[in-house]
Amino acid sequence: MNLTSLNTFGAEAEALHFFELYKAETYAELLKTHPQLMQDALIIGGGSNILFTNSEVSSVLKVSIPGITITETESDEVLVTAGAGVVWDELVQYCLSQNLCGIENLSLIPGCCGAAPMQNIGAYGVELVDVFEQLEAIDRSTGKISVFGKDACRFGYRTSVFKEELRDRFLIASITLRLSRVPHLNLAYGAIGTELTAMGISDPTPQDVAQAVIRIRQSKLPDWRKFGNAGSFFKNPVIPDAQFTEILSRYPNVPHYPAGRGFTKVPAGWLIEQCGLKGVREGRVGTWPKQALVIVNYEAGDGRQILAFARRVRDAVLDKFGIRLEPEVNLIGMKQADF
Repeated sequence: MNLTSLNTFGAEAEALHFFELYKAETYAELLKTHPQLMQDALIIGGGSNILFTNSEVSSVLKVSIPGITITETESDEVLVTAGAGVVWDELVQYCLSQNLCGIENLSLIPGCCGAAPMQNIGAYGVELVDVFEQLEAIDRSTGKISVFGKDACRFGYRTSVFKEELRDRFLIASITLRLSRVPHLNLAYGAIGTELTAMGISDPTPQDVAQAVIRIRQSKLPDWRKFGNAGSFFKNPVIPDAQFTEILSRYPNVPHYPAGRGFTKVPAGWLIEQCGLKGVREGRVGTWPKQALVIVNYEAGDGRQILAFARRVRDAVLDKFGIRLEPEVNLIGMKQADF
C-alpha cells in the first residue's frame, strides 16, 4: 500500500500490510487473526504529524472511527464525543455550528481527533487539556477498551502519557471534551486581537475568534495539499531562566513566555530565523518563507532528505544559542531520541 497520500509531508513510503479500523470493537478481531501485525503496526490517522524516515513500513493500521455525539449536562457545559477518525477541524466547525465554545482557538489544526490527545495539541493560548474530559483507548496487546481521564493522560507541553510511558501500547478510539454554551473567549494571544481589529470586530463571538485564527494560520502556514508539511516541525524550547537571561542580553527583543518557576519558553521559529534559515531551501526541502518553524517538502523529497535538512536546522540553533531543538513531528522508522 502506497502511503504517500496518507501523510501530509507527501513523503514516499510503502506499507507491506495495511488495515483500516472503523469500529473500536473490530480491533480485537484483527488481533486474533493478525496478532503480530496488530501489535507491531504503525497507527495513523490523518498523517499530519509524522515523517517517514525510510521508504518501507511493515504494517500500518489507519484509524477511521467516525461519529460526533453531544451529551447535555445539568449546567451550561456539554460533553462532546468524537471518534478518533474524525478530522479535528471538522469537529471544531461542528461545535461552532452548535454554538459550543472552547476550541475555537484550535481551528484549522490538521489531523484527526485521535492524535489530538497524543501530543496535547495547542495554539493561540489554548491547549486540548483545557477542555479535555476523557478518552477511550484500546490496549494493543489485548484489545480491551479502557477509559482515561485527564489526570491519567498526564498532559504536558505537546506530550501525554501516550507519547511517553504508554507509547505504542494503546490506540485512541474516541475523545470527549467538555465545552460550554456560554462563551469564555481566550483573547490573550495578541495576534488574535490584532486580527479581530483588522476584521472590524470589537465584540467577538466564538465564530469570530475561529475566523481570526483561520486567517492568521492561512497567512503564515502553507497548505499541505500544495506544499507538503506537518506544521511546526520543532517544539518551542523551554529553557532555564539563567540561559534566557544570557540570550536576552544579546537580543533584547527576543519573544518569550513564562513556563513555570525558573523557566522560560522561547519560540523555536524565532531561533531558527536568527540563524538565517527562514525561507532557505536546499534541493527539494526548505523552511517556509513566512514561518521558519515549518519545514516544507517542495518537490516530492523523501523522508531522508527532510530529516537531513531538519538536522541542519537543529545544529544551527544549537551552535548559535546552545539550545537543542526537539522535533514535534513523530519520526517513523527511528527513535525520537536518535534525532
